[in-house]
Amino acid sequence: MARDPEPARHERPAIDEAALVAARAADKLLDAALDRGLQRWVNTFAAVPDQLRDAGLKELRRVCLRARAAYGAKDSVRDYLPADVTEPFLADLDRLIRLLTREATS
Repeated sequence: MARDPEPARHERPAIDEAALVAARAADKLLDAALDRGLQRWVNTFAAVPDQLRDAGLKELRRVCLRARAAYGAKDSVRDYLPADVTEPFLADLDRLIRLLTREATS
């Protein structure tokens, strides 16, 4: 039995907009890591902004969860970058995850 294809992102404008907002916040976080020469965090977040802009709905959840994992209890991006870049990105990720969860359960 064939599976229905997932809806295009533009068919879910709230999710698409939230992903684009998160991508802009990810750009700022990545720039801050580059400015400080924090290669580990540059490597962690290098692909994230483009993935947030381009990923389909299913892949978008995986991108969010991988990026969210950088906010670990013992080792966190918060320990290396200022709150004015880490906290907006985290808030945007969490908002996007909530929207994706709502979409998946409806």
